[in-house]
Amino acid sequence: MRETPEDLKELQALLDASLSRSTSHLRSIINTESTLTAEQLTQVLTGMCTLALSTVTAKGEPRISGVDGHFLHGKWHFGTARGAAKARHLAARPAVSAAHLRGEDLGVFTHGMVEILNPQDGEPAADWPDLLAYFKDFYGEDFFDWDNDVVYYRLHPHWMTVNAPGIAKLTAASQ
Repeated sequence: MRETPEDLKELQALLDASLSRSTSHLRSIINTESTLTAEQLTQVLTGMCTLALSTVTAKGEPRISGVDGHFLHGKWHFGTARGAAKARHLAARPAVSAAHLRGEDLGVFTHGMVEILNPQDGEPAADWPDLLAYFKDFYGEDFFDWDNDVVYYRLHPHWMTVNAPGIAKLTAASQ
């Protein structure tokens, strides 16, 4: 777990606020018995988690694709090729939705805005050296030309909810 107490506090506040302002239909599915706390969520979302990421084209058409998601410090981080259509969409329209699903056991749904962590022109995010070290450790030092081939993003969520009807199964598997 890489989260600080402040990260966990911020994530818990987001999870609580998101659920409280959700529709009654969603709250009939996701409730205190079928969701995870921030601490439980960070224990379950370790390593690489495939995300279904939704972007929008210039014509307003939705696009969905898979990305390697890493849940670090209470936020999703992911990358793509600098020349990918997804990278163009995100540069022009940084609002996204993401979902991580594990069968019927877990669904993490997030809406927010992305921040580019390693722009080709301009200053990288202050924590980019630490994140780059994490990604190189995970994928391998020579997996990419880390400066030119890939662009990484952090998803700053304004809404996130977790459906985990099998909480005991999930938390037991993460221990």
